[in-house]
Amino acid sequence: MISQTTIGEILSRIDIVDIVGGFVKLKKRGANYLGLCPFHNEKTPSFTVSPTKEIYKCFGCGRSGNAISFIMEHEKYSYVEALKWLANKYGITIEETFTTDEQRQQMQVADSLFIINTFAQQFFTKQLFETDEGQDIGLSYLKERGFREEIIKKFQLGYSPEKRDAFAKEAAARQYNSELLLKTGLVVNRNEQLQDNYRGRIIFPVHNHSGKVLGFGARILKSNDKAPKYINTPENEIYVKSKILYGSYFARQAIDRGDECLLVEGYTDVISLHQAGIENVVASGGTSLTTDQLRLIKKYTNNVTIIYDGDAAGVKAALRGLDMALEEGLNVKLVLIPDNEDPDSYVNKVGPSVFREFVQKNKRDFILFQLDVALKDAGPDSTKKAEVVNQIAETISRINKAEDFTKQQDYIKQCSEILKIDESGLHALVNKFIRNRIITQEKSLPFEEARHHEENAKKAQETDYDDATFDLLFKDELQERELARILLEYGTRYWDDRQLIAEYVLSEMIDETLLDNPDIINLINVIKQQLQIAPQQLNKNYFIYHPDSKLGSLAVSLLNFPYEESEHWKREYSQATGYQKRLFEQSYEEFIQTVARDNDQQLMRYLKMDEDRTHEEVESALNYLKLRKIKAS
Repeated sequence: MISQTTIGEILSRIDIVDIVGGFVKLKKRGANYLGLCPFHNEKTPSFTVSPTKEIYKCFGCGRSGNAISFIMEHEKYSYVEALKWLANKYGITIEETFTTDEQRQQMQVADSLFIINTFAQQFFTKQLFETDEGQDIGLSYLKERGFREEIIKKFQLGYSPEKRDAFAKEAAARQYNSELLLKTGLVVNRNEQLQDNYRGRIIFPVHNHSGKVLGFGARILKSNDKAPKYINTPENEIYVKSKILYGSYFARQAIDRGDECLLVEGYTDVISLHQAGIENVVASGGTSLTTDQLRLIKKYTNNVTIIYDGDAAGVKAALRGLDMALEEGLNVKLVLIPDNEDPDSYVNKVGPSVFREFVQKNKRDFILFQLDVALKDAGPDSTKKAEVVNQIAETISRINKAEDFTKQQDYIKQCSEILKIDESGLHALVNKFIRNRIITQEKSLPFEEARHHEENAKKAQETDYDDATFDLLFKDELQERELARILLEYGTRYWDDRQLIAEYVLSEMIDETLLDNPDIINLINVIKQQLQIAPQQLNKNYFIYHPDSKLGSLAVSLLNFPYEESEHWKREYSQATGYQKRLFEQSYEEFIQTVARDNDQQLMRYLKMDEDRTHEEVESALNYLKLRKIKAS
């Protein structure tokens, strides 16, 4: 973990305009900066950066956050990766803490493997471009395949020479650890000597989503029946094949912008499509899709279009992983390339525009395609057709997220029409598979936990909410958000000579148990703790950059506002008119009046939660509210 000292130093150096401006062209507009949103396609700028609040907000697509969340969203980094990126930008040395020696050792091994892989990538690229063997064999092969030099350099392709130990000797001269070299798969141990593993092959570096080299794929150039066509890095601390999609680093922003991921099989498919200007494409490496790979795609989009060869093997490969994709809530389409072509050869044959048009016109729904293939295989055999019905029902049952209920019902309707069976029968079969899966899952739960779930379900079923209840809840939500905004915006200013505004507001509150929003309750509790421990740290940035992502997101959403007091306004009018103080007083008084108006219902709802409350307690509470109304009026 990154130490709190390092995090504090990073936060103190952050300049959101500088950071966002590195990715978005910003123009000053009053107190803020304006630019085209990097998260969706727009022609009119609606992406606003506030240097005073240290937040950004797009009033087109609604995305918002702070400098760290911008890096996380734009570059698809984790929180720790974003902090490391910022530390590198500002030249801050990262101090990390480890709970065990084993964790420290694993981190050191991972860092060493990244360093060796970076050195290897540079070695292979140099061999490709700067040696006669590399140019005559490797570069000429790639150019014959139609790859231009700029795309070769973009993907950092290389060449491993035929010499038995060219790389091994160079690595030894740099004093790289032999055990770690073996772990990378770049060398093998033969007769107690390190020898190159990828001799005479084109090298494809495999990057993680931050651009670091995880490992390599190596394609043989000479025809050799005994040698495999491709050799890949063995799994180690940083290279886990099931968690990798080739090309994700180069495709991530295009996938995000287009809200679609094209999935192909091989390295050259990805590179050819990129060269054709189709950049939202990644490769699975020819293996079955894994849950981790699907979740990696879901970081960028929910829409996946699989583009595979049109032969029987391509169809079989395309169908693997379908159920997992449905369980992850992905919308999956399929395109099969005709005439025994693959995406690489087909885009070179027909060109980018025709390829794009072909993909758009030939997208097929994955489930309906699977049904079509299964029915063709079954033919007139009624037993096989019954198996198809069961198979498609089980597949549909895996669409199990609440928000996908309508999609599931549509599939039941369409599939029952294609199968020429009763819709209600297919519906019942789908529900049977769902029930069986739930029963299996519940068996793995401890008895007490299962009973707790059942009790909660009964309570939910017995609860009778009408529209008025939801209107009241929504009204309460607005009040709570306004309270939280006041605390964030003005809490550290002084109400009088003795109290901060946060202290005054919290002292005037009836009881925070009247609040419903758990995030706002958490915010108030954190504020109370900080008022006791370190009130000087209690500013809005404390929450904007809070390690708790929920608190950070809440702070950003509350502080987002399309207008700010300009420097000119502050200079000319604020001191004379007390603009900020009047703005707070207006907001606070409106909040108090709203609470006073609605608190009868709010408190009564609260009191009804406990049937044991006495009449005197209720009367006392209502009298208290009357006094609050008088004070607020």
